[in-house]
Amino acid sequence: MLQRLFRFSSIFKVASLISFGAMILCYLAPFIHPKTLSILPFFGLLYPVLLGINLGWLLLWGLARSKWAIYTLIVLGLGGKMHFRSLAFSSNPTADSKGMKVLTYNVRLFDLFNPSFTKSIENRNKIFDYIRRTDPDVLCLQEYYRQDKPTDFEVVDSLFSIMGNRNYHERSAHKRSTRQNYGIAMFSKYPIISKGDVMFESQGSNDFNYCIYADIIKNQDTFRVYNVHLQSIRLHTEPNIEAATDEEGMASERALRSVFSKLRLAYLKRAEQARRVVEHIKTSPYPVIVCGDFNDTPMSYTYNQFNRFLKDAFRQTSSGIGSTYIGRLPAGRIDYLFYDPRLITSGFKIQKEELSDHRALVCTFSRQK
Repeated sequence: MLQRLFRFSSIFKVASLISFGAMILCYLAPFIHPKTLSILPFFGLLYPVLLGINLGWLLLWGLARSKWAIYTLIVLGLGGKMHFRSLAFSSNPTADSKGMKVLTYNVRLFDLFNPSFTKSIENRNKIFDYIRRTDPDVLCLQEYYRQDKPTDFEVVDSLFSIMGNRNYHERSAHKRSTRQNYGIAMFSKYPIISKGDVMFESQGSNDFNYCIYADIIKNQDTFRVYNVHLQSIRLHTEPNIEAATDEEGMASERALRSVFSKLRLAYLKRAEQARRVVEHIKTSPYPVIVCGDFNDTPMSYTYNQFNRFLKDAFRQTSSGIGSTYIGRLPAGRIDYLFYDPRLITSGFKIQKEELSDHRALVCTFSRQK
């Protein structure tokens, strides 16, 4: 019996050491470029799982009154404030009516490719209704879609009507054969005095990931708003994780290799895209608001590039976990509203309705008095 207990104890200790090492690699992921060590981003992605495992070890060793509970606490403590990147405990004051209310939303092409065209129109209209009810000053859309007229899937005129004017900026890939445009767009109720793009090296005619910005004036205050859609993983273009369960043997291995290869490439591209956006932000003559679909979690190198010098509206003005992605693959919080430390936030909300595979974020920004 003693030998069996010792054997199990040894196995648990080895397993704990492995989970300790994985947790430490997770802590390193936000600070080391994916090009330096390509495996690190995967540990960052697995943060919720690794945290749960280590909390399990803490409970187990604590019940056993083992010194390994102290070791587990030390490893968890090494993460420090990083554990609060995915959680928020802040108060959420009522939105300042004099501030600039920003809505960011990945609308998944307004559900254009729903097998039922009737359902597609219905969901598009629900998105319009949500935007109308939210009544933003600035509307930033990712996976935006419009078709040149004539069209039976009208978008842009409805958005002009909702926003009350035609102040907008768009960057999209155009498919000439079908007169379709896919990309990102920004609409404003207030004057846009300047606008432009941050070009990505990987940008091409079939790449719908962009960054645009606009300088917007409200109440004599000028803000520079960035709308960002960083590199997507595009698992749907080749066999994905679901395909790995369809067949046995080598086919499954090929599918998994394809998934990991796509993830690795996306991490590298996002790191470079984030660098370009950050460099551009640092040249802004105005306080900045940076929003959009970053396609990366708070324990990522990409997130850390912005978090180093900007504030995260969710962490400053909300509470809870704040998950924004509701697609088939759980990813947690990958949509963000970052802002200049010279600003203050109020009225932060995460959309409750599930009208896309992302939830919209809303927040009001004001100058510090």
